[in-house]
Amino acid sequence: MYTTAVCPYCVAAKNFLKSRGATWREVRVDLDFEARRRMMDLTQRSSVPQIFIGERHVGGYDDLVALDRAGGLKPLLEGSA
Repeated sequence: MYTTAVCPYCVAAKNFLKSRGATWREVRVDLDFEARRRMMDLTQRSSVPQIFIGERHVGGYDDLVALDRAGGLKPLLEGSA
């Protein structure tokens, strides 16, 4: 998950994933310019969070919640373990 220190949606995404029993690796793009460039190349987005589950780009916090509501998050989380 690509994040910054002062992003409320990043905190919300981490709390949401934690509530689903998920773990993640955090990449702080506010501290690492190359990581920000990599994130933008991969996602074509500049906003955070940008969430990946395995190799799949889920999107941001709203996308994560929508995926969960549609029933797609649990299978992704189970497959990435």
